[in-house]
Amino acid sequence: MAPIAMPSALSYELLAKCSITKARAATLHLPHGPVPLPIFMPVATQASLKGLTPEQLEDVGCRLCLNNTYHLGLKPGQATLDAVGGAHKFQSWPHNILTVSFQMVSLLKLAKVTEEGVRFLSPHDGTPMLLTPEHSISLQNSIGSDIIMQLDDVIATTSPDLARMTEAMERSVRWLDRCIKAHKYPEKQNLFCIIQGGLDLDLRRACTAEMVARDTPGIAIGGLSGGEAKDAYCKVVDTCTALLPEKKPRYVMGVGYPEDLVVSIALGADMFDCVWPTRTARFGNAITAQGVLNLRNAAYSEDFSAIEAGCQCVCCRSQDEGGLGITRAYIYHVTAKETAGAHLLTMHNVHYQLNLMKLAREAIIGDRYPAFLREFFAELYDEKSKYPDWAVNALKGVGVDLLID
Repeated sequence: MAPIAMPSALSYELLAKCSITKARAATLHLPHGPVPLPIFMPVATQASLKGLTPEQLEDVGCRLCLNNTYHLGLKPGQATLDAVGGAHKFQSWPHNILTVSFQMVSLLKLAKVTEEGVRFLSPHDGTPMLLTPEHSISLQNSIGSDIIMQLDDVIATTSPDLARMTEAMERSVRWLDRCIKAHKYPEKQNLFCIIQGGLDLDLRRACTAEMVARDTPGIAIGGLSGGEAKDAYCKVVDTCTALLPEKKPRYVMGVGYPEDLVVSIALGADMFDCVWPTRTARFGNAITAQGVLNLRNAAYSEDFSAIEAGCQCVCCRSQDEGGLGITRAYIYHVTAKETAGAHLLTMHNVHYQLNLMKLAREAIIGDRYPAFLREFFAELYDEKSKYPDWAVNALKGVGVDLLID
């Protein structure tokens, strides 16, 4: 028997739906202010977005960022979080925070999963530790995040072990029940469930039914972006969103490439996160509408144009206006030897991701999302023969044929 629905500390205001695809535009009202959907959430794993101050993150328009419970539980630790009054005060962030419990797939070599929880060795000093659903929720209650995620049992989607995949899916449901019971502050923190089941659509359907029955304030689709084929990824997202309540936020975890975002929105998803935009900035890469530019390449050493023409980020805007702006040549000069290069590209890349979501939202509200998709792929690829098959196939499944003008 599913537990009684918990109180909700959010409201989901549906503003528009695409008349052809499954794309939605909404406003998510959270304790620390409204968040426009669809949204990309920058990842500030340890209460810090590498390369940006809280003020700079606010200035690029971010109103919901992601912290990691596992890392904050290790350092600064729960006692410090309790003493300071939570992560908002600790990291000087006045807007919303979402916390994930544990980076299971990336830390599996350090972890052993049992029904009790996840046993692992601290990456700081090798100390044996145990993270249970109850402790995960307790930590997130101390963090004070606006959206908290259940502890789930997730294995790589590429695993051929169906029995283990089934066990992980069923255990995730049981762990959600334990998380719901342990949650102290449902009136001010929103617990999201996480749908598991690998690439098996029957497992995903079964897990979705169980999770929906728990009536949590929001729902996530987890366990993806683990190296699976994009066609398989799209089938999972499409299958799950078709079974989800209309007026609850839908979060696809770990997704961040621009083409993944716009296709996933067409498949009915609202929220995304990924470290890629900030991590790739530290390697000298700029995300643009024409693709990723590696500004460490000597070809940019005398390129005095903006990182991306027309971009309104703080780096590009002044250059386009004829001011003393940041040029590609300057990024080339500093990116391999100064932290300033990574800092500037992080600002640009985060702005690009958030602005892409803004443009998608405007297109949905104007009921022109199919046209937006065609414009996006036409700018990213110089000819239709280069469009990725997985994107063409997924969008055709929701009524948009990219190959037809």
